[in-house]
Amino acid sequence: MTEKIKAGVYNGSRHLYRIDFKSINLNVITGSLALRDVTLIPDTSVFDSLSKKHLAPAHTFELKLKKLQITRTGILTAYFKKEINVNEILLQRPSINMIFNKVAPKRDTLKDEKSLYEQISGTFKSVHVKRIKIVDADFDYINKAAAKKTKKSVKHLDITVNDFLLDSLSAHDTTRFYYTKDVSFQLAGYKSVTKDKMYSMKVDTIKGSTSSKKITVKGFKLIPLYDKMTFARKYNVQKDRYNFTFGKIEFKGVDFLSLNTDQKLYAKSLNIGPANVEVFMSRESPPPPGFDKGRNYPHMALKRLGIPALIDTVKLRNVDVSYSEFNPASKKIGSVDFKALSGTILNVTNDSLQLAKKNHAVADLNSRLMGSAKLNVKIDFNLTDKNGAFTYSGRLDRFDMKNLNPLSKALGLIEIESGDIQHIDFRANGNLRSATGTINMLYTNLKVKLLSDNIDGEGTKKKGFLSFLANTLLIKNENPQKGKAPRTASMTNTRINSASFFNLMWKTVFVGIKEIVGVGIVPEKNPVKQQKVIAKKIREQKRADRKAARKAQREKN
Repeated sequence: MTEKIKAGVYNGSRHLYRIDFKSINLNVITGSLALRDVTLIPDTSVFDSLSKKHLAPAHTFELKLKKLQITRTGILTAYFKKEINVNEILLQRPSINMIFNKVAPKRDTLKDEKSLYEQISGTFKSVHVKRIKIVDADFDYINKAAAKKTKKSVKHLDITVNDFLLDSLSAHDTTRFYYTKDVSFQLAGYKSVTKDKMYSMKVDTIKGSTSSKKITVKGFKLIPLYDKMTFARKYNVQKDRYNFTFGKIEFKGVDFLSLNTDQKLYAKSLNIGPANVEVFMSRESPPPPGFDKGRNYPHMALKRLGIPALIDTVKLRNVDVSYSEFNPASKKIGSVDFKALSGTILNVTNDSLQLAKKNHAVADLNSRLMGSAKLNVKIDFNLTDKNGAFTYSGRLDRFDMKNLNPLSKALGLIEIESGDIQHIDFRANGNLRSATGTINMLYTNLKVKLLSDNIDGEGTKKKGFLSFLANTLLIKNENPQKGKAPRTASMTNTRINSASFFNLMWKTVFVGIKEIVGVGIVPEKNPVKQQKVIAKKIREQKRADRKAARKAQREKN
């Protein structure tokens, strides 16, 4: 029996695999079989030979385990009817290496060698296994096709194969995935710390099934290990800090054949939410030298995705998004919140064949700005434009502008005393460097306070006289003004390298808002220059303090 098993694996795999084990135990009455200290190893020279013939599989496997258990095998049926029927094959706590190699597809002119069924048909009419279970596996996925070999590891992986059938018809059964009715997997309680030791990552469960064509992730969390300012001061340059919690992420309509053979992620939809996304950055440090955040535009980052992907529809449901910054001028953190973000993004792809047919992804998103006013934004991404071209438009409904104070006081040194927006409509064209467009904003009763900076550490203060001048001479407190047509404005904004895609979007709109309210003549400060001014003031203050201290010491002596 030992010889038959080894020969069966060797011949059935076209000599690709060799199985070895230390002992075998058979109970003829119960039909159970146990193999101990099992290893399954592929022969690399055979794989290379199969590759040249275009017969090599995309994945090979290395397997080690203490015990392989086969239960309730029909011994008499196998002997007399030449049919193998097995209730279950169980692999407890195996170590599995799954190795991906980029292999050439079969040539149409190439005559296939014998099928798997043809290789066993001389001995058996069929092989039927009700269930194959892999329990608590240590699993390593090794990609040898990448420019640099990569390895991803998971522990405590469970895999279940249901209804494996090998007979004269099963290879042509379109309801089966590699002779099976279903292959499902589950990973529970995954935890790790990122390589840079700045985040912990947790996942409650990851599940997938070839029959349902779903992959579901529940309870994914990326948690920073330091508070906001401690995190920022770990770096010498600006670094975004992320805090993510995704209740559920689910792919539907997954093409598992393409994922397995070609490492292509094709899915009908990706559903995300409920979720909470927080991003923080400190302007205390300078931007990374030479780094351009333009490469992280959503559609530019999609191009760098490690595998070809096509997702027909991304659906967002109840995603709370918060962006915050530390302003060294005010020594405060300002934030903007988008509550209950929902909507769709169509044709998310970097696949060259799909891009030849359709090269635009379109997002239609709704949220509550600062948890209050309804905001709708539409974005059209050109997925093939080298300059990252996109267009966007939006509408903000009735809104109390005082809700913006958590953002404007800390980052803009402006406190809004009153202001009621009836609606804002905007439209713009953008690319990697700039955005231009038009805006219409109807509002009443706008009054503001101008605040001082907090360089000296004494806290921000109201600039009373300047606030009076701003409200009296500069700011137009309503649109339209009595007896006049509503004002519209053009908006133009150039992105600096340290600014993100969304920074370009909202700052362009902000330029238009300033123009409408009457302060468009006030130039927007460059954050890099502003930081240099702040640093200079700090140095001057320190020198003045030291000089005063020396003078006080001399007078004391």
